This record gives sequence, structure tokens and C-alpha cells, in this order.
Amino acid sequence: MNQTSNQTEPSPEEQIAEFVASAAKQPLLDAAFELWRWRYRLNSIEGRPTAEEVRINRTLTPHQMGEKYRYDRDHAHEGPMFGYLKRAHPRADDEAIRKAIITAVKFEGATEAHFKWDGDFWACVVRAVSQAAAEYPDFLETTYRDARNNLAYYMK
Repeated sequence: MNQTSNQTEPSPEEQIAEFVASAAKQPLLDAAFELWRWRYRLNSIEGRPTAEEVRINRTLTPHQMGEKYRYDRDHAHEGPMFGYLKRAHPRADDEAIRKAIITAVKFEGATEAHFKWDGDFWACVVRAVSQAAAEYPDFLETTYRDARNNLAYYMK
């Protein structure tokens, strides 16, 4: 078989299927966090935000953007995240899926809330995730590792 140098990028459906397949290998709660961590990439693949949403977002004040951000987080279980997690765990009860998404979003929020940059950056990240993990003890250790990396990325 000939290899060509102009390989095409996987289709959006194939790209999303890769994220879903990865999440399917984890327990429901950890899968919810994994998918939530990748929400911006998933949104980009799916064409979100739309050009119209971008136009509207540019007119919002910082306070309004904060409100929109909080609303999106508070309702994550009602949006596309539900569909992704349902695909990853098709046998899971819908209420369990919603609860897992809500918990994953709150856990991420707790890592951010506990982050205080007072000393070595990585030590501050580790401390913040440890404090959040004490509040949300039901994730796998690999998820706490991913949460540390996620927090470091967003707080840098």
C-alpha cells in the first residue's frame, strides 16, 4: 500500500469518537472529568461557539461574561457534555450521568478556588488539587494527576 504525504485530518465525528473512546475506558465520574477537561477542544471540533455566538460574546461586559461562564458551568449537564458522556457510558443511568458531570465541574472549580500562588508554582498546584480531592475523594489517582496538569495549564 502506498503512503501518501497528504494524509487528511480525521473527520469531526472521528475526532470526537476518539475522545469518547478514551473516556469509555474510565469509570463514569473520571470519564466526566476527562471529557470536561477537553470541552474547549470538543466545542472547537463541533463548531462552537458559532460566528454569531462569538459576535454576541464580544459585546458582553466582563461581568456579563462571568455570568455566562457560571451559567455554562452550572448547566454543563444539560448541554453537549451529557451526550458525550452518554456515548462513553451508554448503560449508565441518565441521572448518574448528570450527577457525574456536575461533580466533575464542581471538582474542577474547587481546584481553581483552592489555588493560591504563594511560593513554588507546582507546589501550589499540588496543594490546590489535594484540597479539592479531600472534598471530592471519589476520583481515580490518574484523574487527580490530570487535574494537576489542567490547573497548571490554566493558572500559568
